[in-house]
Amino acid sequence: MAEALARFDAVCADPAPNYPAGQLALAVSVFADHPGLRAEIAEDALAAGFRLGGTGKVADLIEGEGGPLGELILIDAPVAEASALAALSSVDVRAARAGAQLIVSTSIAALDDVFGCLDQCGPQILVEPTRAERVIALGRVLGGMPRGRVRDLTEEDRLTLLRLTEQVGQLAERLDRDAPAFRFESPTAAYRGEDASDRLVQRARPPLPDPRLIRGIIRQRQLRARFFDAGLFADPAWDILLDLAAARAEGKRVSVTSVCIASGVPPTTALRWIAQMTEAGLLERVEDVADRRRAFVALTSRAADAVARYFAELGHGSGRLV
Repeated sequence: MAEALARFDAVCADPAPNYPAGQLALAVSVFADHPGLRAEIAEDALAAGFRLGGTGKVADLIEGEGGPLGELILIDAPVAEASALAALSSVDVRAARAGAQLIVSTSIAALDDVFGCLDQCGPQILVEPTRAERVIALGRVLGGMPRGRVRDLTEEDRLTLLRLTEQVGQLAERLDRDAPAFRFESPTAAYRGEDASDRLVQRARPPLPDPRLIRGIIRQRQLRARFFDAGLFADPAWDILLDLAAARAEGKRVSVTSVCIASGVPPTTALRWIAQMTEAGLLERVEDVADRRRAFVALTSRAADAVARYFAELGHGSGRLV
């Protein structure tokens, strides 16, 4: 950590450092209250091919303070303090306006508050991440650069981008060889239900099943973990759908923390699934009209329709599902 701090101080002392040949001129800003963690995050961002822009404490992000944010903003906000939440709300809007990407790490205790603040720029949210998980998040930024931004790059820069994306994966593997793999793909049209012959739209939807039935299935699925490694049966998407279907039938609202718990996987992994399922049109964010600082997660009408039809198709045999 001392070496990381020394390298961090050296970079910050030089406003125009000589970055390695072939490094992309993508600026990253790092904000964390702990100087050691701030240095570590900055070091990994530099190793991933970014150049270091602004740095500071989280409170420095409040509207009107600090300079340009760059293409990527990395923030560590483990405590839901008023100043931190205000800073997150401010940078969320600024990032959305500028087209910047945002990675926020937080704690499970602060997750609901942090999630409620971030509704504009589609950030990556990491919960108590390892160093490897942070690096993997950097790799997702490199791999998901907007097409317009990639077209602006020279042929040499495009090749550099490919090399850096590969290097980020190798760096994450070195940092933590046990880091869970997670594969993302754009959902197909059939997966999203975008089919002209889609029967779900043409027929009346049956009601959702009795929530007690769904809760019973969830308990049966959780019971397996007492006898087998839970990872053998990990199916977070289905567990999330079941939990939200039961909540919808019960007329209850579900926080993002509760969804993470119901998924049966680590919170950071669950948040990736939530983002993927939201993109696929299965989940949606629902603002709390009584408290604009809070937000919930719910099934979309399309997802509720699919779940209801699934159970209707199973009929009386659905009670034996696990």
